[in-house]
Amino acid sequence: MADIILGIESSCDDTSAAVIRDRVLLSNVIASQDVHKAYGGVVPELASRAHELNIVPVVSEALKRAGVGVSSLSAIAFTRGPGLLGSLLVGTSFAKALGLSLGVPTVMVNHLQGHLLAGFVREDGRQIREPSFPYLCLLVSGGNSQIVRVDSPLEYRILGQTIDDAVGEAFDKCSKMMGLGYPGGPVIDRLAKSGDPSRFKFSKPSIPGLDYSFSGVKTSLLYFVRDRMAGDPSFMDNNREDICASFQKTLIDILLSKLVKAADLTGIRDIAIGGGVSANSGLRARMLEEGRKRGWNVFLPEFKFTTDNAAMIAVAGYFRYLAGERAALDVAPLSRIVGNFY
Repeated sequence: MADIILGIESSCDDTSAAVIRDRVLLSNVIASQDVHKAYGGVVPELASRAHELNIVPVVSEALKRAGVGVSSLSAIAFTRGPGLLGSLLVGTSFAKALGLSLGVPTVMVNHLQGHLLAGFVREDGRQIREPSFPYLCLLVSGGNSQIVRVDSPLEYRILGQTIDDAVGEAFDKCSKMMGLGYPGGPVIDRLAKSGDPSRFKFSKPSIPGLDYSFSGVKTSLLYFVRDRMAGDPSFMDNNREDICASFQKTLIDILLSKLVKAADLTGIRDIAIGGGVSANSGLRARMLEEGRKRGWNVFLPEFKFTTDNAAMIAVAGYFRYLAGERAALDVAPLSRIVGNFY
């Protein structure tokens, strides 16, 4: 008998619900919040209030598109963390209340595990390539930059991670610094396509092991723009594309240098990327280039699975449901998860 999982994702500013049947995606509904653009970043209080308004219609629409009634659900998977506490509380509370009312078990999912397993979402009538275990995943988003060894759907080990800012945060903050708006990653990526990535140089950190640091490169860009603008007020307007291309290349160089090192140390050749920054066209191109050069099997997520979405939560919850995991009614959301994945 098929297992049907309803996934609920509410870790930040997107309310999402998805339905899968044995890993085959039946629906994936996302309600985004445009209100945050005016503030240059996500406002937690506004995000949680929007989730309260969106959660019921989003879940209803996901079930409707899937052609599934609530009585057919095998389990409800929800994001426990990490993320914004108020946003997580909405999704967690709704999932537990719905599960209790239906007599359906709930399964808690680490949001980052969802990104790691996004490549295992199947779509009816389409063939997909799935990485073989163990594989390495470069997990890059607004809140995280990690290299993770994935040994099974339930076994993970963080090999390296940022010691300060995440790469997505570097994109967003530097975009704001240059007056390009929020979210910054897509804007910089678009402008970088018309620029010269080798024209300007920005500092790269020297961090031992497989850990990352992105605070220095942000400071480097800040001082660079400040100094150039002091001598030429029109410098930014005349060189915006080249600055974006050079800055983006610097971030990608930092990411790939540690990923190459991790692949060499582990001998693993199945390499995936996940998280919001995995939608960056420059990073995707460099991943494929490194794969050809180094004999990697590279796995790039579909664009619709790079941002926060409930399909990845549903598939991660599916694996945990099969393993017999169930969430207790007193489980609380966590804004931060310390240490390795639970």
